[in-house]
Amino acid sequence: MPSFDIASEVDVQTLDNAINTVKKEISNRFDFKGSPVEITLDKKQYIVTVEVESDMKMKQVIDVIISRSMKQGIAAEAFDFSKDAYPSGKIVRKEIKVQNGLKQEDAKKIVKMIKDKGFKVQAAIMDDIVRVTGKKIDDLQEVIATCRQSSLGIPLQFINMKS
Repeated sequence: MPSFDIASEVDVQTLDNAINTVKKEISNRFDFKGSPVEITLDKKQYIVTVEVESDMKMKQVIDVIISRSMKQGIAAEAFDFSKDAYPSGKIVRKEIKVQNGLKQEDAKKIVKMIKDKGFKVQAAIMDDIVRVTGKKIDDLQEVIATCRQSSLGIPLQFINMKS
């Protein structure tokens, strides 16, 4: 029986490469000369910490992070910018969580969407992925197309396609 998995994962090495590219670009930019900028990546908890001297420079660094990550193949939706930056002495600090794995409520949204569309497939939540099985590969491809068109606000990958 054909099946595939819907996941939302970010490769640690790709993320590390993107952050290193951001650091290199920021160190070469004229508007950041002489200003303290620190960007660190916690690879275990998937948190990017940015420390700069003003809110304006924070916005510029975030723009660079998004653009460089997208060039590396990481979707912009993978970053959670909802936490506000907070002042810490003379600097402004912001912690940016990188989403790795589907949350339970996101997985439920995906399963509900698949069931509401009336596809002849079964969707099951397995930890941080959603497994979709069906009798025909065409049905599975319709599910993939529908998931790509829907705006769930999370980056999705379709992996482990088996026929």
